[in-house]
Amino acid sequence: MPSFLSKRALLIGIVLTLCLSAILILAKTRQLERDTNTLSALPIPVRPHTALMTHPVLAESALALDEVKVPIQSHFKAGENLSEVFAGLGISPLEGRRLSSELGEHVELRRLRPGDSYSAYFDQQDRLAAFEISVVGEGEARVERLSGEWQGSWRAFRRTTEVRSIQGSLNGSLEASIRSAGGSPSLTYSMADALQWDLDFTRDLRIGDRFSVVYEQVFLDGDDRGPGNLLALTYENRGEVLEAYRYGSDGGFYDPEGRPLRKMFLRSPLRYSRITSGFSHRRFHPVLKVHRPHYGVDYGAPVGTPVRATAAGTVVSAGWNRGGGRTIQLRHPNDYRTSYLHLSKFAKGMTPGRRVAQSEVIGYVGATGLATGPHLDYRVKHQGRWINPLSIKSVPAQPIMQQDLPDFIALRDSLRHGLETGEVEQLATLLAGIDESGEESQNRTSSAREDQSAAKAVTR
Repeated sequence: MPSFLSKRALLIGIVLTLCLSAILILAKTRQLERDTNTLSALPIPVRPHTALMTHPVLAESALALDEVKVPIQSHFKAGENLSEVFAGLGISPLEGRRLSSELGEHVELRRLRPGDSYSAYFDQQDRLAAFEISVVGEGEARVERLSGEWQGSWRAFRRTTEVRSIQGSLNGSLEASIRSAGGSPSLTYSMADALQWDLDFTRDLRIGDRFSVVYEQVFLDGDDRGPGNLLALTYENRGEVLEAYRYGSDGGFYDPEGRPLRKMFLRSPLRYSRITSGFSHRRFHPVLKVHRPHYGVDYGAPVGTPVRATAAGTVVSAGWNRGGGRTIQLRHPNDYRTSYLHLSKFAKGMTPGRRVAQSEVIGYVGATGLATGPHLDYRVKHQGRWINPLSIKSVPAQPIMQQDLPDFIALRDSLRHGLETGEVEQLATLLAGIDESGEESQNRTSSAREDQSAAKAVTR
């Protein structure tokens, strides 16, 4: 009996010992995990071991540099400047100033915008060996370390264009309809610019309208960068066919008879928006909840949308105008005045007495004053009396001079053929007028050959 009890006690002791060991091991493991997490949370920068870092071998020649893989490539972010980029690359402030000074010889650094890309090259000692900035639509600026000194260079992008044509009908929004026709939605704004004196793209468009466009497609170093100049356009609206043909060194648009489309007043102060309220002598005010006259036209648009002067004139006032919020008023020839209400802010330099050009941006859409949402209240006064802005009928400017009409007619007929048939191959050949260096003639009215040069694929 005693022997049995001793064996049982021994077994119990072994079991208790194993349980205690397991508890101690578990506690120790949890302590190690807590220590590890605490260590990883400490703000201690750890530099990778150099044996694990891969940098290209950078030769002293620019040719070898081009053959090296770019280790860092990024783009400027909103609010980021060159000094911050250099700091992020580990460049000292002194070295950064030297690089900025050299780059500034080839590109205006203040014009760098979000989206402009840059590339940084490093040597085997982790030192910056070269830095490149790609300026959208222009070219590349590069600085590289040669014989211990920074040297800069500039390479302009090789620009070419080709003529394209699209035809379509309005089945929804104009942007979607242009996309369905095979064009870029950005053509919407070019079309609105060409016909801005005769067609209000915020209220006149109708489902079923038909359009044809001949335009340039731009390539930089072979990369497609979207539409360039609009060369010709037809738009059928409510049974009326509007035509626009680009002509002359200023890029103005003319009707088929050579009369300029430009008139004293634009049809709308916004390029592309919608009318939310019209001119009325008795309208229910959405804020004051009373009936009162509304002597303007309201255009709904997002905050910050650019507002254009509908006619050339002079700033009368730019400030706060009670319920109108931030308001700018312009004086125009023939005793006209225009007012632009509820702006979020004014364009720079809008002070009384300043002259503004037609289509110049004078402010930005907002919701200041008595407004239920972002919109522009546009008003026109003639000889001291408010008039409906949509009722203005403008007189066109001077037509093309008689001696230049044959050149214009030749250009018009060629572009019209492209609009009607969509065939632009022969048009591109016919419109040759660019020399080998890519310098376009400064006087396109001197001959039909020069007038038509913009439609030819060019190299600049």
